[in-house]
Amino acid sequence: MNAPAQSASQQMTMRTWALLALLGLIWGGSFFFARVAVAHVPPFTLVFLRLGLAALALHIYIRGRFGIYQALTSRWREFLLMGLINNAIPHAFIFLGQTQVGAGLAAILNATTPVWTVIIANMATDDEKLSAGKIGGCLLGLAGTVVLIGPSAIAGLFGNASSVPLWALMLPVLAAVSYGLAATYGKRFRGLAPPVTAAGQLTASSLMMLPVAALIDTPWALPMPPIEATLAILGLALVSTAYGYILFFRIMGEVGATNTSLVTLLVPPSAILLGYLFLGETLQPADVGGMALIAAGLAVLDGRILRVKRAA
Repeated sequence: MNAPAQSASQQMTMRTWALLALLGLIWGGSFFFARVAVAHVPPFTLVFLRLGLAALALHIYIRGRFGIYQALTSRWREFLLMGLINNAIPHAFIFLGQTQVGAGLAAILNATTPVWTVIIANMATDDEKLSAGKIGGCLLGLAGTVVLIGPSAIAGLFGNASSVPLWALMLPVLAAVSYGLAATYGKRFRGLAPPVTAAGQLTASSLMMLPVAALIDTPWALPMPPIEATLAILGLALVSTAYGYILFFRIMGEVGATNTSLVTLLVPPSAILLGYLFLGETLQPADVGGMALIAAGLAVLDGRILRVKRAA
């Protein structure tokens, strides 16, 4: 009876599109931060530092407001599960994969997240059912991501295929599946303030990753990372994670799992545009074509253009 109202409440507005674009911009640099840091810091230690520093920063920001301690006490099991599937598992898988796979190819594989989210949300929810528009939009966006990054990333892969093991290619895909599960499960936190949800899941995942990093990496025996790796870790923790997850849960509370997962389609073009604007990199025809395909996919998922055509 109330499905139409729920569907209407999840339609993207200009404000939510702007927030999604900002999140894509913030997360656009995370793969490159990770690529710099993982060359000097083992993957599990890097995950712990990213999550732990982000959790600490959010607790300092919140300072006991928004009922955070009551939420942590009453919903700790939910935060543990959310931290596992939204932070610990996917971050570890992506960082482990990036020890063998370049940032561009990792971003392509991670961009399958909306496809997995559509499938999972269709099975697990009543208000985000599968439709031709959702599948078509996700596939268009994924095709645009491949075109956007594919020429260099995939050429590098096949140019030295023996050096890229299958497990390294599968890990970012499994991370995308985990993100799809998290996007659907995260709907249950709609009643909480976004900083509380972000701090809760990051606190839980930090506690999970601490013994893993200690046992596997023995970080106290490692040399101090150079300044570029330290700055990359701070960028990952404070910008891409602490602030990024506040935006993530704010968007999810407004427009649902599938729409929020579209951010992974915006990450690769954001990274390329940042390079063009600040690093003097050039835009190639494939870049423009890939961005156009991604824009078309997002337009199909948004649905407003199709509704206007039907009305006409």
